Amino acid sequence: MKLLCLSNGHGEDAIALRILRALRHRADLEGRVADIVALPLVGEGHAYSQSGIPVIGPVKQLPSGGFVYMDGRQFAKDLRGGLLQLTLSQLRVVREWAKQGDLILAVGDLVPLLFAWWSGAPYAFVGTAKSEYYLRDEAGLLPRASWFEQLESWSGSVYLPWERWLMGRRRCRAVFPRDSLTSEVLSRWKLPVYDLGNPMMDDLEPMGIDFAIPDEALVATLLPGSRVPEAYRNWETLLDAAQSLVTGLDRPVTFLAAIAPYLDLALLHQALQARGWQLTNPAPVPPLAYRQDQATLLLTTAFNGCVNRGDVAMAMAGTATEQVVGLGKPALIFPGEGPQFTYAFAEAQTRLLGPSVILVEQPDQAAKVVRSLLKDPDRLQIIAENGRRRMGLPGASDRIAACLLSQG
Repeated sequence: MKLLCLSNGHGEDAIALRILRALRHRADLEGRVADIVALPLVGEGHAYSQSGIPVIGPVKQLPSGGFVYMDGRQFAKDLRGGLLQLTLSQLRVVREWAKQGDLILAVGDLVPLLFAWWSGAPYAFVGTAKSEYYLRDEAGLLPRASWFEQLESWSGSVYLPWERWLMGRRRCRAVFPRDSLTSEVLSRWKLPVYDLGNPMMDDLEPMGIDFAIPDEALVATLLPGSRVPEAYRNWETLLDAAQSLVTGLDRPVTFLAAIAPYLDLALLHQALQARGWQLTNPAPVPPLAYRQDQATLLLTTAFNGCVNRGDVAMAMAGTATEQVVGLGKPALIFPGEGPQFTYAFAEAQTRLLGPSVILVEQPDQAAKVVRSLLKDPDRLQIIAENGRRRMGLPGASDRIAACLLSQG
């Protein structure tokens, strides 16, 4: 089976990789050859090459980092950075590959889906960006503040008619929505929908890491995101929220700061020192331990351990917030300056993830929100059930891989 994977963003690359690894494993078990290549439409696709999946065609890191649709100024920067030339070159590569390939897997949103349709080859679509939860929950349409926002549901689905048209072509062999509610709505148009779960919830096992946290401590996971320089601004906001918990709770707190391995530790350290945190184990690499009053902060790249061990998350991230919610944890989110985690993004995340996320306007309000959560076990139970329902159970990557292999 010859497969080309198209994705358009760092998070989409990670989701695609989970599926591609499962595809390779299943093909090996069945004695089949899976000839897999990738073309990341956003970024340079290092995740693919590091996993042994060849990247074909031109790639480039553009100024917006993939969030061109959020700001007209970002689009202008991308145009000056060569977006048009890059897109035309990538379209030519996809059309050329389609002459001898079997299937294109488009992961993300409309852009890779359009590329897949343009290719002329059979294709499948993993829809990571859109969910009916942005518009409705199981009880019906969500109330929206303005008539313009109410118009978002005009076509009957979060997926617009032209997106559904692309999913309904004969060459589109399978559509994998991110949740059951979206699958249910898309099935009204008799599209080739498979409700197999969300690959975001795969590969999140804690890997046996022990942070040696006291039993009486509240554990708060800090998720500043991975995009530079935005992550550094987010980090300062989250540290201000952490300060609220240090002074506003009557119990010890351990903060597990899950940081991307390529972030500059010196900048993170400076922000900690400025807020009175004392480094207790000087070392050149994480994990680093800091102390302030009854609180401990561990700076680590062990993401899985952080999201599994945390009781609550304080987050300014996209995929990472969804994953911690899917594990049944509550997440406090704080609007930032962007380009990703703006107020509009945070508000949309509250619709996507429902009661599992709490939008906190100011970092100094964090302790008040956490105290309210800890006093309400019924609310915590609702949050846990809601998160697992909206994000699904592990194993989606393998289920999608099995379906793709059955197509060719």
